Amino acid sequence: MSKLTDVPKRILIGRALRSDRLGETLLPKRIALPVFASDPLSSVAYAPGEVLLVLSIAGVSAYHFSPWIAVAVVVLMFTVVASYRQNVHAYPSGGGDYEVANTNLGPKAGLTVASALLVDYVLTVAVSISSGIENLGSAIPFVVEHKVLCAIAVIVLLTLMNLRGVKESGKLFAIPTYVFVVGVFLMIAWGAFRGFVLDDTMKAPTADFEIKAEHQGLAGFALVFLLLRAFSSGCAALTGVEAISNGVPAFRKPKSKNAASTLAAMGLLAVTMFCGIIGLAMATNVRMAENPAHDLLKNGVEVGADYVQNPVISQVAEAVFGDGSFLFIVLAAATALVLFLAANTAYNGFPLLGSILAQDRYLPRQLHTRGDRLAFSNGIVLLAGAAILLVWVYGADSTRLIQLYIVGVFVSFTLSQTGMVRHWNRHLATEKDQAKRRHMVRSRAINAFGAFFTGLVLVVVLVTKFTHGAWVALLGMVIFYATMSAIRKHYDRVAEEIAAPEGPSDDSVRPSRVHSVVLISKIHRPTLRALAYAKLMRSDTLEALSVNVDPAETKALREEWERRGIDVPLKVLDSPYREITRPVIEYVKGLRRESPRDAVSVIIPEYVVGHWYEQLLHNQSALRLKGRLLFTPGVMVTSVPYQLESSEVAKKRARKRQDWNAPGSVRRGPAEDRPKEPSSPKS
Repeated sequence: MSKLTDVPKRILIGRALRSDRLGETLLPKRIALPVFASDPLSSVAYAPGEVLLVLSIAGVSAYHFSPWIAVAVVVLMFTVVASYRQNVHAYPSGGGDYEVANTNLGPKAGLTVASALLVDYVLTVAVSISSGIENLGSAIPFVVEHKVLCAIAVIVLLTLMNLRGVKESGKLFAIPTYVFVVGVFLMIAWGAFRGFVLDDTMKAPTADFEIKAEHQGLAGFALVFLLLRAFSSGCAALTGVEAISNGVPAFRKPKSKNAASTLAAMGLLAVTMFCGIIGLAMATNVRMAENPAHDLLKNGVEVGADYVQNPVISQVAEAVFGDGSFLFIVLAAATALVLFLAANTAYNGFPLLGSILAQDRYLPRQLHTRGDRLAFSNGIVLLAGAAILLVWVYGADSTRLIQLYIVGVFVSFTLSQTGMVRHWNRHLATEKDQAKRRHMVRSRAINAFGAFFTGLVLVVVLVTKFTHGAWVALLGMVIFYATMSAIRKHYDRVAEEIAAPEGPSDDSVRPSRVHSVVLISKIHRPTLRALAYAKLMRSDTLEALSVNVDPAETKALREEWERRGIDVPLKVLDSPYREITRPVIEYVKGLRRESPRDAVSVIIPEYVVGHWYEQLLHNQSALRLKGRLLFTPGVMVTSVPYQLESSEVAKKRARKRQDWNAPGSVRRGPAEDRPKEPSSPKS
């Protein structure tokens, strides 16, 4: 099986890396930005559209509120970025929101944040991939006709790229992310130049459309609620901000400083692009509607079901660069690609958080260890599996999936920043230095404002999106919370049960006697080897045990036993129903009942084979017996292996493979055993 799986594995994910090469996989800031910030950077491709979609409910007259909503989003973005810059300095271990909430608000708050983040990471992959597939499908009909299959294929591809390691996937993702950022900035700059300097009139393809308002003349509470809903939709631009604070360990040293600088760069880029696209959308008269087939009117007539509503960024690019121009095509391609790559933020955040939770015994320990490529492979695979399930259930429909979005991230934002307020309160209670106190007071004010702002957004999101699917995200959080709580209780219970006592105990008391039982079916080489090993153990009592399934075979066994003069008593158990496992288990339990202070050693001869299919033909009774005996206290099970010829052939093949390096193979032995190259003579 090793031969069948090792070569394909090396081809797909590359050669394994030694643990001492972990430093080589750490990220410089230029690679960390696209790795951890591709989600918030790419969200500017749809966040402005979400704002205009909500405002369109009140008609085009409500669009004049969009700059103010953009200002509110900018204030929130800078507040969150400033808060997380405090986080990465105060908690550089990579725990991020989870560690902040767990330390300052308690384990329940920490687990709530962890549940919210895990759900949000899964949704990030599902939403980003589905959105990218839909964008790609507008140009390639096959993709939209098989969008579930294509979405799953993209998730598998991203999974393989991330299994190769964070640094390698970062290099692959850096180019399209930077092309997207440069393209958007170029569009904003050229649009501003055409508008302010050349005084050109730029018109979006929907500029001449009219919007049929669902609710006209909104005022008072209804208008406030609409603006809050539009603001919460625009806050999609903030998704993924927390990934940098969770990914601090992946940065090069000085880790906290580099992570804080990357956060600042990400925030500045995201808000500039967001505001620029909103401004250009207003200048080019972009029109968007939640139900475009009926709510968009061209020359007073509904556009109909055949109309495809392009994203805001696509309409603005067409107005600025011109339809079909080179820059328009480049930006459109980069936008579609970066939506796929936005999922990479989750691929780096989820496994790191999973590793920390596993270390705290809230998730299986397998998630804590790194794989061959020094990435948290088990976490990556788990994320991919959950995202594939979600994409399959929701049919890769981003409209349905996006209703589940944002809830988790704002739960973590709110609790994290509330925790940071308590963090500063705790330090202010003991700090005497006035300069440091002023810094702490300023930081506390930023965190308090962030907690209030994100809490408000969370309430609005829950109220406006609960019946549209947000309840599924909450249900996912509850399931994660309950599962992780149960795992922690299990680990705590096991730890308490197996803890070594200070004084003498039953486990440290030597058994009064050892009763050894060798299981046999017939006399052959494995049986003789098992008997020889059992004699070497010098047990107080030794006997051979067989089960009478076929009377003729049992009679032949007794006769040969006596003929050979084997000096070990042979006991045969009757089995009227031709069972093997049950009579042996009952006999061993009977020995334990007769002498509870005795230890029973069951010795089982086993074949060692060289092919996986041979394993299916041998040792099945032994496996069943061992599985049952594991639940019997005071019973020790010993396997005595006998190597068949096929195992020796397999061993020779393995030796030959050691001398041949498969693509990406690392079977080179320890570094200290390798021949050293002769050093060049000193000049």
